[in-house]
Amino acid sequence: MASGGWRAILLVNQKRACEAAACPPLTNTTSHLGGSNHQNDYTVDFSRLTVMIAFQLLCQTLSGSGGDVTVLTFPARKYLACPTRLALLALIAATFLGASTPALAQEAASKTFLDLTFGTVNSYLAAVLFFDVIPGKGEMPFIVAWLIIGALFLTLRMGFVNLRFMRHAFQILTGKYNNKEAPGEVTPFQALSTALSATVGLGNIAGVAIAIMIGGPGATFWMIIAGFLGMSSKFTEVTLAQMYREIRPDGRIMGGAMEYLSRGFAERGMAGLGMVLASLFAVLTILACLGGGNAFQVSQAMGAVQGEIPFFKDYPIVFGLIMAFLVGIVIIGGIRRIAHTAEAIVPLMVFIYLSASLWIIISHIDLVPMALTKIVVEAFSPVAVTGGIIGVIVQGFKRAAFSSEAGIGSAAIAHSAAQVKYPVRQGLVALYEPFIDTIVICTMTALVIIITGVYNAPEHAALIEAKKGAALTAQAFGSVISWFPIILSISVVLFAYSTMIAWSYYGERCWTFLFGEKFSLIFKVMFLVFVVLASVTSPAALLDFADLALLSMAFPNFIALYLLSGKVKAALDDYTAKLKAGEFDQPGS
Repeated sequence: MASGGWRAILLVNQKRACEAAACPPLTNTTSHLGGSNHQNDYTVDFSRLTVMIAFQLLCQTLSGSGGDVTVLTFPARKYLACPTRLALLALIAATFLGASTPALAQEAASKTFLDLTFGTVNSYLAAVLFFDVIPGKGEMPFIVAWLIIGALFLTLRMGFVNLRFMRHAFQILTGKYNNKEAPGEVTPFQALSTALSATVGLGNIAGVAIAIMIGGPGATFWMIIAGFLGMSSKFTEVTLAQMYREIRPDGRIMGGAMEYLSRGFAERGMAGLGMVLASLFAVLTILACLGGGNAFQVSQAMGAVQGEIPFFKDYPIVFGLIMAFLVGIVIIGGIRRIAHTAEAIVPLMVFIYLSASLWIIISHIDLVPMALTKIVVEAFSPVAVTGGIIGVIVQGFKRAAFSSEAGIGSAAIAHSAAQVKYPVRQGLVALYEPFIDTIVICTMTALVIIITGVYNAPEHAALIEAKKGAALTAQAFGSVISWFPIILSISVVLFAYSTMIAWSYYGERCWTFLFGEKFSLIFKVMFLVFVVLASVTSPAALLDFADLALLSMAFPNFIALYLLSGKVKAALDDYTAKLKAGEFDQPGS
């Protein structure tokens, strides 16, 4: 890498980059970067400059070209008027450029640098929000305790809404109360599908396996408890997102925790604090989007696919490029295209995965009582688990939070776009998110892993050490029927893909909240670049980063849930009274 630190990452050999992208001739002008004069530079708007920097970063990763040279930019109007095509061209050109290099010579160096970067960010986040709150044996991070106490409080505050309204929520979900006149961009089912596409992902496959690796079978029990309590958290944050959403002049909706933090606090005379917390949430969401909603998904999916397609073991960055292209063609279209894609993918991927899981469970039905006993007994008397019962609880709640995202505030962004007449109505639909994701799918994954015994098998020690949860789950499937890992690999890729397209929307909305709509493209390009970079980063570093960034979102989010829970409770009571009075039996109600 050339001298100049960060500049060396963004700058590549001008001649080679121009040839790869078939640039039009550049005229001689002068710019100043880092105190040095650089020639042949065009001035373009910020979005297109960012696209080109993304292109150059990919070239640097693929080719290892160095040299303290110029930032390459295009005379945009003469070259490509459409920044979308320019972004996709960057990925395609980088692919061809990488094909001409000898076996990606600098991949190992790039991996070391990225691991170091993630490790640095992890250390800062851990110091601020993950300090131990329980003295003595065991470790309970502050943010995990924050989630547990908050979810329990909301369950009691809302009168066990997670039990009382499941039937009515199903009626809303199936379209009984659809109202096309209501403001919004997508139907309640599409909003739920989008949110589920973000949550029903590798948290259900890789996350459960990792929880059992670290916390033993007992971690499953606490995942189920976390999922049950998290239903109340999800109801509250989604209802608030509907209450405080903003419908912009172009018809696009801005909603989520950043909106109810800023506007809800302003109603109470705390506008300054609300904006600070909203901005903090937006920044943490962007970090979580690039980590857990992007890089972690790519890394774990690639780990599962590499077992079936050895080519990707030698050329992992090719997998990253393929995923980046597939994600790019969807996320450019915004929430409507994401929702339509999720609506098609989510039922299919859940059906495939649950069918395979049920086959394994039914074929080992005699072992199910033993597995259930282990889950319950080791929840309170863990065997060889660091931190004892506290360690098991922490693992259960951490993995449940990563899986269902209840209390995190992310899914509220998707639900805020739903067409509903009453905010409470979409909150009730959201109850099914943790239920399907954690209580049903995660439990079935755990049963498969425990029944097959792969979580403590010596022959899988390398996978356990590397925290390759998806690969370990694939081994569990393969131990029953040899071709089942192929089914799982398809499921893993679908899960990762759907999670990434949904999280790209979460991150893009938060980026837009901070910087405005006109800079939306910048985030989308950055998101695609991270897809590629994730293919050359270690799973362990990404797992820690994903956990830290995602769980950190709960800190500002739950402050709003505590402060505004009274307004949600009042809206729920009013809605309940109307439901009992039969007011919703009329058309359009």
